[in-house]
Amino acid sequence: MPKRRDVRRFGPGPYILGLEPGAADWGEGFPFDVPAVADVAKLRLDASVTLLAGNNGSGKSTLIEAIAEAIGFAPEGGELERAGELPAVPRAVFGGALEPVLAPWSKPRTGYFLRAESFFNIAAFIDGGSTFAPDLSLYGEVPLHQQSHGESFLALAANRFGGEGLYILDEPEAALSVSGALALLTAVVPAARAGAQFVIATHSPVLLACPDAVIYELGEAGIARCEYDDLDAVRFTRGFLDAPERYLRAALGELD
Repeated sequence: MPKRRDVRRFGPGPYILGLEPGAADWGEGFPFDVPAVADVAKLRLDASVTLLAGNNGSGKSTLIEAIAEAIGFAPEGGELERAGELPAVPRAVFGGALEPVLAPWSKPRTGYFLRAESFFNIAAFIDGGSTFAPDLSLYGEVPLHQQSHGESFLALAANRFGGEGLYILDEPEAALSVSGALALLTAVVPAARAGAQFVIATHSPVLLACPDAVIYELGEAGIARCEYDDLDAVRFTRGFLDAPERYLRAALGELD
């Protein structure tokens, strides 16, 4: 099947506005039995920063991966355009059951898909300096494997996030302390204000506090837009910090 030509010009985002049913049948079983996937038409990605919250298994990573694949990122993550390749072309996902809804006015000049569980291999590829690996100077010169996991994440953010970019992050807090999550926001917010688009799946109350972000909470009822103070992650964290002993007794079955 011939590749579709992307005729949009480079410019500020947003670049992907959502996902919609494609030509293929939805079919049965995973991932379509995940309520958030079945409810995907409610997910609008027209903000500079869109945050996906929800418990484990709610479908955050499934949708993040679908969005990244639809735009043309490699499934393991990394740069949007690899050296020696043509610019990525948007495509259908889940066997053609979902199609990306693209903004007609512009496309990203650069982009990055961060998957915490595969970043070790991506970092090894970058540090290895092969012909097709990005120049280490793009990541701040210091080899990523000479830094801690969190430091390498922040080096990526500080050096790669900028205007006219599309950045898809799957639970980046996995490698970050609380102060590290706050440091990540200091890279996200200026880039978003300069024209970048971010789609981030996260459990972190710090990242969920990103200014001007649109937040969706995923759960058994599907997808719902939510305010920060109403998020389960925020309410639970506040409750735990107010009375950790009570939460621990309940979790350990020691309540009277």
